[in-house]
Amino acid sequence: MEIRSPNNPDEWEAYFQLRFKVLREPWNQAAGSEHLPDDQNAIHVLAIENNQVLGVARMHESSPLQGQVRCVAVDHSQQGKGIGRLIMKYLEQKAKENLWQEIILEARENAVPFYKSLGYQIEKESYLLFGEIQHYTMKKVF
Repeated sequence: MEIRSPNNPDEWEAYFQLRFKVLREPWNQAAGSEHLPDDQNAIHVLAIENNQVLGVARMHESSPLQGQVRCVAVDHSQQGKGIGRLIMKYLEQKAKENLWQEIILEARENAVPFYKSLGYQIEKESYLLFGEIQHYTMKKVF
């Protein structure tokens, strides 16, 4: 398995398809809602094996010395196998290369234990997505 940025049109298509499948489709969101206005300014990463995208995420500079991780998605059939951990390790390394001192993210309630296991701490209860998914602002300082 490789953890890296998408580097051809087929990988980009699979990247966004997985984001939609995991993060939008289960809540009856429209196709295309997986694209964010600032995607062109983000660092994107995927986990890929045998030309199959297993996990994806993105990170952007949210303020000086701070990165924000968004859109972390691992294929349902691949969850619990360490793919999310590898993706986050990759993004944390990229943050350090950019000399960012911390990463923030908005974690869905069911993902809070995963991020805590990586050293992220809850800062506050955040927003309710689609009227039902509680989010928490979490942060990790390097």
